[in-house]
Amino acid sequence: MIHLKNFEIWFVTGSQHLYGEETLQQVAVHSQEIAAALHHDTRMPVTVVYKPTVKTPDEIYAVCMEANATPNCIGIITWMHTFSPAKMWIRGLKALSKPICHLHTQYNRDIPWSEIDMDFMNLNQSAHGDREFGFMMSRMRINRKVITGHWQDPEVLRELGAWARVAAGWHDWQGARFVRFGDNMRFVAVTDGDKVAAESTLGFSCNTHGIGDLVAVINGISDAAVTSLVREYADAYTMSSALLQDVALKDAARIELGLKAFLEAGHFKGFSDTFEDLHGMIQLPGIAVQRLMNAGYGFAGEGDWKTAALVRAMKVMGSGLPGGNSFMEDYTYHFDPADPMVLGSHMLEICESIAEGKPSCEKHPLGIGGKADPVRLVFNAAAGPAINASLVDMGNRFRLLVNEVEAVKPPQALPKLPVARVLWKPYPDMKKGCTAWILAGGAHHTCYSQNLNATHMQDFAEMAGIELALIGRDTDLREFRNELRWNDVSYK
Repeated sequence: MIHLKNFEIWFVTGSQHLYGEETLQQVAVHSQEIAAALHHDTRMPVTVVYKPTVKTPDEIYAVCMEANATPNCIGIITWMHTFSPAKMWIRGLKALSKPICHLHTQYNRDIPWSEIDMDFMNLNQSAHGDREFGFMMSRMRINRKVITGHWQDPEVLRELGAWARVAAGWHDWQGARFVRFGDNMRFVAVTDGDKVAAESTLGFSCNTHGIGDLVAVINGISDAAVTSLVREYADAYTMSSALLQDVALKDAARIELGLKAFLEAGHFKGFSDTFEDLHGMIQLPGIAVQRLMNAGYGFAGEGDWKTAALVRAMKVMGSGLPGGNSFMEDYTYHFDPADPMVLGSHMLEICESIAEGKPSCEKHPLGIGGKADPVRLVFNAAAGPAINASLVDMGNRFRLLVNEVEAVKPPQALPKLPVARVLWKPYPDMKKGCTAWILAGGAHHTCYSQNLNATHMQDFAEMAGIELALIGRDTDLREFRNELRWNDVSYK
């Protein structure tokens, strides 16, 4: 469902006519070599396309407008091989609507001590050509990524690849459609928000369909399709023979097929539902949601459309990387002073992409919703570094809140907890991490990611032009409070 190589990042080099045709030919050769190297590097998840050197305001404007109009172009990487007077870039930069990464590099890694002359100096001017370009973007208040270092440096290549992933996630949001079946969970504040502001600021839309619209599609699924999916369940998961014969498993399969058909027909990239609105449904979607998330759809429970959209964006960003991304909720705490931690879970809907080992397919009572016992996948998530990210509506802006965490293996078995779960320790520690989250107004719903990090989310917030609040290893509560206050002033 998510194929990042279908996306293009354009490599655009700046120069000018001052240096003569021979120099410009060398600039073109070097630029083609760098673009090709980026394209073929395994750390680059998208297609890198070389574009001819831009040397005039009209050429700069033309390539920026071409990037805007090309559907699969998700951003541009710029580099000033020589000095490129930055007033030439004003019109193009004003028009550019795609993310931009400024690669501050040069063709040669080392100074050729015994051979360097003025011809070499005129050709290799990135050290001050990029500063001229950087001034103009700062002067124009343009959000961008700046990556510094030699283009063959593994760290530079890793940074470029990570930024390209973020650009893909941002691009995927533009024009994306999400559906909310029913309304927000009654009286809940943080999961609600301004959908008009979201579409204007973030690029995606969310509209509501009554649960009856979905039920009609579910009821139209054929028995043959249900039987086939049940066989797929049996092959993919650990399952009792009793459940394999249980009509509840067929009902769950029919719900999954109906949901998938509805999403495909409406070109939706994610969805939300709520246990308070299940009219006509036999059970709350459990395994259906888990598997659809694993296929790349965004999801969040209880009408939380913002988190559903965030889960989708983070799945796009993490596509192809080890580990997964899932809807998550801080459910309960372990306040042991010697080993405090958070138990993350939800009623049913945790994505199997974060599972350690083979999930178990089970049926258990839910206790809320007033429907039949739902089928779900039960598993522990893998240990290791992770992040929790939350998108909240602060009234006058959106805030992206991120907490770095360390997932741990459960110290004891959880034989009576029939849901997927993950245990983690928030940074900088349990007390400060949870306090900072509360101070920032973070939601109880998040996207939990095993393969993205705080830098990805910072770049994402920069592209969106929204606030980022990071709770990490070095967070100091006094400084964090001040940062939130300064952000309030900045965004007024």
